[in-house]
Amino acid sequence: MDHTSNVTGGRRSDGSAGDADYGTIGLGYTGYRRPDDRIARFIAEAVGDAQTVVNVGAGAGAYESVAPQVTAVEPSASMRAQRPAHLSPAVDAVAEDLPFADDAFDAAMTTFSVHQWSDLKAGLREMRRVARGPVAILTCDPDLVRDFWLYEYAPLVLDTEARRYPAIGDIADALGGEVSVRPVPIPADCTDGFNEAYYARPERLLDPGARQACSAWSFVEPGVCEQYVERLANDLRSGAWDERHGALRRQPYLNGSLVLVRAVPG
Repeated sequence: MDHTSNVTGGRRSDGSAGDADYGTIGLGYTGYRRPDDRIARFIAEAVGDAQTVVNVGAGAGAYESVAPQVTAVEPSASMRAQRPAHLSPAVDAVAEDLPFADDAFDAAMTTFSVHQWSDLKAGLREMRRVARGPVAILTCDPDLVRDFWLYEYAPLVLDTEARRYPAIGDIADALGGEVSVRPVPIPADCTDGFNEAYYARPERLLDPGARQACSAWSFVEPGVCEQYVERLANDLRSGAWDERHGALRRQPYLNGSLVLVRAVPG
């Protein structure tokens, strides 16, 4: 399946940039990808006492409550349209070319976005350029993505995620300065519906809307995805999933692939 047919000059028909078409998969996104307060605390600690923060690849505005003044940047028109009324409108721009002066903000942040960018190094250099202080990046470690039980059922989906997420070392090298990497525990009732958020609630992944809100599913042929979902549904009905993974239903947190990368100028 050709997922780049509606891309022109690095932008898609709805304005989104990168490898995923948020004009299609972003519909209904906010119903499934609601920011989780426990994850937000990690981001808030990373940006510290910053008063002004730029949120790059801001989507519908997740995790923007971390600072008194946040400037959002989002190239997808469909995602900008889903921003709630209490948030300021997002600037239509891409990470690789931020329309701000050097050192314009106290800090910069991005969540679940770097794997969408057409040029990772350029986007990270831009974040470093416009931020006087910390740069905080919520992402997934590709080396850990396939450790999740979903790989038994949807291998091409997690292969896609592992391929798209940049190596943590590449992020650190591009940002420079003093870099730290913190694992972010995923709560069992996580409100931000990325794939691992359903580690203890596998039934949620039978919902087409939940899968659509995780962009990696859009890179796999629909017929193949249907086979994956059917197999998971069968194992849930038969109890086979619970025989292998049922202990996760009682586990309050998962230490999975979710990490927070923080860089401050050296």
